[in-house]
Amino acid sequence: MTFFRLFIRTTLLLGCVYADVAFAQPQPVDLVNPYIGTISQLLVPTFPTVHLPNSMLRVYPDRSDFTTDQIHGLPVAMTTHRGSPAFAISPVQRTGTVPPSVINYSFDQEKITPYRFRTYLDEVQIAVDFAPSHQAGVYALRFDKPGNNQVIVSTETGSLQVDGDGVSGVQSIDDSPAKLYLYLETAQKPVSVEGLANETGGPATKPATALVLNFGRASTIRLRYGISFISVEQAKKNLRRELNTYDVDVVAGRGRAIWNKALDKIRVTGGSLNDRTIFYTSLYRTYERMVAISEDGRYYSPFDNQVHADSGETAYTDDWVWDTYRAAHPLRLLIDPEVERNAIRSYIRMAQQSPEGWLPTFPTIKGDSHSMNGNHGVAVLLDAYAKGLRGFDLDAAYQAAKRALTQKSLLPWTKAPLTPLDTFYQDKGYFPALKAHEKETVAGVDSWEKRQPVPVTLAKSYDDWCLSQLAKFLNKPDEHDRFLKMAYNYRKLFNTVTHFFHPKAADGTFIEPFDYRFSGGMGAREYYDENNGWVYRWDVQHNVADLVQLMGGPAQFAANLDATFREPLGTSKYEFYAQLPDHTGNVGQFSMANEPSLHIPYLYCYVGQPWKTQKRIRQLLTYWFRNDLMGIPGDEDGGGTTAFVVFSALGFYPVTPGSPAYVLGSPLFPRATIQLGNGRTFTIEAKGCSATNKYIQSATLNGRPWSKPWFSHAELEKGGNIVLVMGDKAKTTWGAALPDAPPSALPIDSH
Repeated sequence: MTFFRLFIRTTLLLGCVYADVAFAQPQPVDLVNPYIGTISQLLVPTFPTVHLPNSMLRVYPDRSDFTTDQIHGLPVAMTTHRGSPAFAISPVQRTGTVPPSVINYSFDQEKITPYRFRTYLDEVQIAVDFAPSHQAGVYALRFDKPGNNQVIVSTETGSLQVDGDGVSGVQSIDDSPAKLYLYLETAQKPVSVEGLANETGGPATKPATALVLNFGRASTIRLRYGISFISVEQAKKNLRRELNTYDVDVVAGRGRAIWNKALDKIRVTGGSLNDRTIFYTSLYRTYERMVAISEDGRYYSPFDNQVHADSGETAYTDDWVWDTYRAAHPLRLLIDPEVERNAIRSYIRMAQQSPEGWLPTFPTIKGDSHSMNGNHGVAVLLDAYAKGLRGFDLDAAYQAAKRALTQKSLLPWTKAPLTPLDTFYQDKGYFPALKAHEKETVAGVDSWEKRQPVPVTLAKSYDDWCLSQLAKFLNKPDEHDRFLKMAYNYRKLFNTVTHFFHPKAADGTFIEPFDYRFSGGMGAREYYDENNGWVYRWDVQHNVADLVQLMGGPAQFAANLDATFREPLGTSKYEFYAQLPDHTGNVGQFSMANEPSLHIPYLYCYVGQPWKTQKRIRQLLTYWFRNDLMGIPGDEDGGGTTAFVVFSALGFYPVTPGSPAYVLGSPLFPRATIQLGNGRTFTIEAKGCSATNKYIQSATLNGRPWSKPWFSHAELEKGGNIVLVMGDKAKTTWGAALPDAPPSALPIDSH
């Protein structure tokens, strides 16, 4: 099959994603397929999000499932990643009856790119075209059937009213004090406007939950709108600042250029069309969060429910740091350091504006949900500073992180002061588990999330290491020593017989009997979290060398890694996933679907077997990341997982955020060039790279022979290149010398 025929066939299969560029050399944005992963393995799918990089306005069709042929109105804005939609637009031809405020449409011919959304509402014969800006958007609605053409603008938890020549509105965001404001205007003045309340019509003389804009027999209705978290007046200013046209083509063209500039910061050449599509789609996903919320130098903070001046430093929010500290933040640090700097400044301001002064964990426009476990914002702070990012108040960041780690309860999914379980941790160095016959007696333990004692202990150990290193940078030796000692607490739960991290009761005994696959109930949360003991066996990112020694040395460590990828599920798939629905994307007991697994395949490099890392990485990218509707193995988490794909396709990965080093894998492309934020470029050249030639035979770094399976951030930020000679058979001696293993963040000592 010729390349041209293959290209056309691929575009047809993907719903004409590339239809606009089928006869031109595709640019990076043309290789983005927003539909990858829109049918989930089990839990939440990805969404084909239309937005500009890190922008406040994000939309995607509101539907119950990707496979349905109905959408619920036309989208106006999503308030948070995977959050609730705000407002809706429903074009309609009035037949005399009062329409519902939001209409369910049958649709066809949907085409979504990062910068444009088009669909055809086939039963009512209306063509829809949309393009976003940062805080504004534009729609063109073409009515193919003559009639009395109208547009309904609606809100579920707010109100709308006529505002001069436009429509203004406000909607509450879930159960928080935060609100989204709207100002909308149309190219042609409506013939009339009426309000809908409880599905009864009437004049638009007071605020209503829906307004019907009547345009008579106008065949095309063009509208544009701005959004704001501050006020209606600010929404109008945002619209005026960003859009001076009703032409969707013009706005989409601007968006396309913005996306190409962002995605072209990493330029890959060679490889298959599918590989490049997966790569640029993964990179696009990492731009969905965090989002810039500054509006003309001001921003709304849910931490004190006030509007603040941003002092020339763009404010950001919407981050699930448990997911994103591992790869998404380190990636942004490389290619968008100014965005990362302002994101960190935003974290500091959020803490300063909150009553407790705690560094957030899951900040959104609604506040901090304190989801998952750990306080991994401290890892984001350390990773940035250790890699040379400056321009933020390190001491203020340190104090906010220290307050979160010493004053906030370690209980998962909880925002609360210290509990008796935290006092126990401070005394004994581990979070205690309940025995099988014991009932929960500690107030505040979530009835669904449970105690999660193993990941809580492991996360706190890592976070304490991060805090100790920040203290070292700040010349606080006593605090450095205090938190460094606590960074070894993971040892308290290591079972020297089984080589697993094993939950321990308050009396100091391991929970028995025990099955590292299935013990812990739903999601293994009584002892672990979302994943089982096989995944958390490797969750010591800050001291891999010590974990090697705890397991008996390099040979046994490698054997235990092998076993992770080879151990069967142990039951039927139905039973396994009924208990562990987040633990998908399996290769043995390894789960490609959840973030605690991302660093695991790189651990072979610490014990002289980097060829196995090269083999595993290629297998995982091939098995679980594909250019199709089910091409994501689990919850993607707004860049949390796809940043792993970006790094791994480039050929290296930040195993330990906070340590300025990258571990080598197996590049997917013969050549990739990263435009670094400091103005330099770093190129990864993989000579002979192919689907079969995945093993490194030799390497040079900036012209010097290189035999280490890792390189430093200092080498990368200088610019230059690393050249890898690839082959189809493992070169088991390359990178195998144990003294050349990647650095561990902690020494092996008697702590």
